[in-house]
Amino acid sequence: MEPEITKIALFKGKEIRKTLHNGEWWFSVVDVCEALAESVDAGAYWRKLKQRLIEEGSEVVTFCHGLKLKASDGKRYETDCADTEGVFRLIQSIPSPKAEPFKRWLAKVGYERVQEIENPELATKRTRMLYKLKGYSPDWIEKRMRGIAIREELTDEWKGRGARENKDYELLTAEISKATFGVTPGEYKKLKGLKRENLRDHMDDFELIFNMLGERATTEIHRNEDSRGVAKLRSDAKAGGDIAGGARKKLEARLGRSVVTKQNFIKNPESKKRLK
Repeated sequence: MEPEITKIALFKGKEIRKTLHNGEWWFSVVDVCEALAESVDAGAYWRKLKQRLIEEGSEVVTFCHGLKLKASDGKRYETDCADTEGVFRLIQSIPSPKAEPFKRWLAKVGYERVQEIENPELATKRTRMLYKLKGYSPDWIEKRMRGIAIREELTDEWKGRGARENKDYELLTAEISKATFGVTPGEYKKLKGLKRENLRDHMDDFELIFNMLGERATTEIHRNEDSRGVAKLRSDAKAGGDIAGGARKKLEARLGRSVVTKQNFIKNPESKKRLK
């Protein structure tokens, strides 16, 4: 079983969660409702709309499937999702002046996925551009992109060495984070005041560097020892994190301050100076 990864697409500033399922993008129906209807409670809006569609015998609901998406608390919950065709049908049931712009946006997102499958380099270029538009510095973007590559390399190793369920990936990631920074990813997000946001998008230079070191060291240990099974992978993850954690502690002792920071990219304008 492949890990279920939640990504964020933006439509006029609104976040639309999406995940790959059978090689296609599937979108959170609640997020689509929020973007189109601008409801205060998008969840309640969808429940009412769903009930009405069922009573009307509409086929729209049959296009929805429950897939696990990451929520604001960092955990993954089963969420009603629809593929591109399903969302197009859903749009017809939501009166909104944004319907046509949303259709164009959806078509573009779907087309980009086809392009990315044929030429993976395009996905990297789009990611770089997205970070640039958000205001990140070129130096930070380079580190972030390298971190993404290291992370993908690590998860490929996990997949081939016995990690299957999503909980396995979360467990292994937590081991590296705890050993590297002294906190789990969930605790780290709370420290930074984050909810749905991606933790790594709110790390500064040192945080990214030590995160990369922990994950890259873990990958190399897996390969060097030909590790198999979640128990051994977990032991390796702690060892890799310990290497990064040891380096972090030495730097902190020399600098006289903690590398782990509460700063994030969104809330504190000064953080933009730190994320270089």
